[in-house]
Amino acid sequence: MIKRIVKILLCVVLVLVIVAAFVFFFVLPTKVERDRNQVLQPAPYKASVQAMSLHERLLVADLHADSLLWGRDLNERATRGHVDVPRLIEGNVALQIFGVVTKTPRNQNIESNDDTTDNILPLTIAQRLPLRTWTSLKERALYQALRLQQTANDSNGKLVFVQAKSDLTKFLERRKQEPKTVAGMLAIEGAHVLEGDPANVDAMFNAGFRMMSPAHFFDSEMSGSAHGVKKGGLTDKGREMVRRMEEKRMIIDIAHASQQAIDDILKISTRPVVVSHTGVKGTCNNTRNLSDEQLKAIAAKGGLVGIGYWDTAVCGYDAKAIAKAIRYTVNLIGVEHVALGSDFDGSVIVPFDTTGLVLITDALLQEGFNEQEIEKIMGGNQIKFLLENLPD
Repeated sequence: MIKRIVKILLCVVLVLVIVAAFVFFFVLPTKVERDRNQVLQPAPYKASVQAMSLHERLLVADLHADSLLWGRDLNERATRGHVDVPRLIEGNVALQIFGVVTKTPRNQNIESNDDTTDNILPLTIAQRLPLRTWTSLKERALYQALRLQQTANDSNGKLVFVQAKSDLTKFLERRKQEPKTVAGMLAIEGAHVLEGDPANVDAMFNAGFRMMSPAHFFDSEMSGSAHGVKKGGLTDKGREMVRRMEEKRMIIDIAHASQQAIDDILKISTRPVVVSHTGVKGTCNNTRNLSDEQLKAIAAKGGLVGIGYWDTAVCGYDAKAIAKAIRYTVNLIGVEHVALGSDFDGSVIVPFDTTGLVLITDALLQEGFNEQEIEKIMGGNQIKFLLENLPD
């Protein structure tokens, strides 16, 4: 009798383990993404006739989306998240820069975080990624780079992986005849992927990354973060990282960098920098966003500022709030220095997915921008910046 009870209990435990494993590996990643990347207004999106007509003629470019993190096949149209190739094409996006996230802190906030926890590790295991990615942030970045390359290979030409100025030039020429195509470029969110060694810039470059920020939500070995504990400037290793990046013509992204780090980078860099996704204190005053002085210094260096779509960036939940932040920034530093930086799929709640970008075009018209200014903001500035700063 006892043996029979033990046998039954073992069977029950085995069933529970199988069920738990199924939930962890096949249910949890999808649920986490749905919870973390919500859309307030579902598609389809309606805009004015003028906005729709103008939007169809634009070259739209977004400086930052974290879509590679979630393990979806980006060639398939999804019912969750914000970005995939079919929705990029529907939203008339010509260029999408894919940021790679490798580590975030538990209880992430914009004020103070340390580096002792790793939210991305459970997601990495649940997605059944290779063992090497479980213990190495560098390998996580390299794996996501391969994911974008494979997505492009499997897209039947709808997604083109851009690594050089010539790649982008060829794509733009081709897109004139084939408008239902999109270019993708790789960026890194946080130089902790270098694992303390500036020489790993070479490995990132060789994998196709063309932009990198020195820190994300915690201080890295290279730089302080605006949301870190110490919030210091560039370290000696960070200065070496900047030197190596400029040698490779990798673009420095100062999103999430501490105030001191931004000052340090602007002082020692010889090339323009980007803020891939941000808000501005002038319309939304918090630790995450940039001050007027920082914006002016970035513009003076020839830089580009990508305005985000989420509430912490723009203090609002609609295209009108985004356009308001853009208007403030344009008035301060000039239209040539302002761009889009959605932070789609970056664990943010946004008013629309990437098929709804026509709503920004509409909101910019309502803000009084003319068509030439909107062409620059929605993508012209981004394309021009990349053609001037990508490696040959």
